Amino acid sequence: MNRRTTLMSIALLSLVACSFPQASFAQNSPLIGTWKLNLEKSKLTPAPRSQTATFQQDGQNIKNTNQTIDAQGNGTTTVFMHIYDAQPHPTTGTPLYDASAYLRLDGNTIVFSRFKDGKLVQIGTIAVSQDGKSRTNTTSGIIGPNGLAGTTVSVYDKQ
Repeated sequence: MNRRTTLMSIALLSLVACSFPQASFAQNSPLIGTWKLNLEKSKLTPAPRSQTATFQQDGQNIKNTNQTIDAQGNGTTTVFMHIYDAQPHPTTGTPLYDASAYLRLDGNTIVFSRFKDGKLVQIGTIAVSQDGKSRTNTTSGIIGPNGLAGTTVSVYDKQ
């Protein structure tokens, strides 16, 4: 192989690698694992009794399954697909929104948007601490079933 062919091969390989950043982000994500909501550190209205979030590798993406017990003792399961392309993808299990879009800013920070019937209803951030032991979600928009608007801060501890 001559020098020009080698350089073109390296350039092509670099281009391909940069075209699929979500693959490497998902595989190295500090989100993978189980997280329990820390009610004492969180600022939620309405506050649930408990919530456990499980993040699992799903191909190049991450599947987040939240198990929540609300203040009245009712259980719900919400499923989010973290596909880091900033495009809405279906979210199931909540009446507040039906799609979520994610964009990974760096190894520990994600911004998201949530939609109901194509209309933006929430925005927020997910920040994993540098030591990987805690995660903070900050969400603004429609946060309650009666159209209540506000901001919540949810702090989770890695299990």
